[in-house]
Amino acid sequence: MLDAALAVFGEHGFDGATVDEIAERAEFGKGTLYNYFPGGKDELYLTLFDEHVLGGLASVIESAVPPDADLATPAGARDAFRRLIAGLLAHFEANRSVTMVFMREGHRMMTDPTIRVHVAGRFERLMDAVARLVERAVAAGTLRDLPPHAVAHLLMGTVRGMLMARLADGADCADPLGGDPADFLTTVLFDGLLADRA
Repeated sequence: MLDAALAVFGEHGFDGATVDEIAERAEFGKGTLYNYFPGGKDELYLTLFDEHVLGGLASVIESAVPPDADLATPAGARDAFRRLIAGLLAHFEANRSVTMVFMREGHRMMTDPTIRVHVAGRFERLMDAVARLVERAVAAGTLRDLPPHAVAHLLMGTVRGMLMARLADGADCADPLGGDPADFLTTVLFDGLLADRA
């Protein structure tokens, strides 16, 4: 059912998708679909977002920077955040079709109150997880003492911006500007944009 919903949302957008077509694609009756997803199209949309976009991100964050990761040295902290960025980009790339649906329908997350509250709550839990990593690096003395949630939003927003640029032009997320996107973003985040004039 979720695969069918993803295909229909991808072809017609949320507004153009119908439960009838999703049920037909899934080869189920509409009543059966409502048994599994009583909220119909909205619930299918949120379930896809939870399972394919947000659901995997928590495990990406945990596996990229485990509790025993070296955050006490500048090289260790840099490598940990590079692994996090690489993991996030790989996750979105592995879920390219569903990511494209939600990027095209992003306005819905801001204008539909039910979806906005649901997504904001889930996203904030992810921001909390990233902020905890920032706090660990700040406590270890390897990152500047900046507001952890602001840094977490900056990091995730930068990854999202790179992802949108890559998906928008159909290019592979693994090869932006002819190089590794995780290296590129880590360099910008850790070294900045100013040329070294020392």
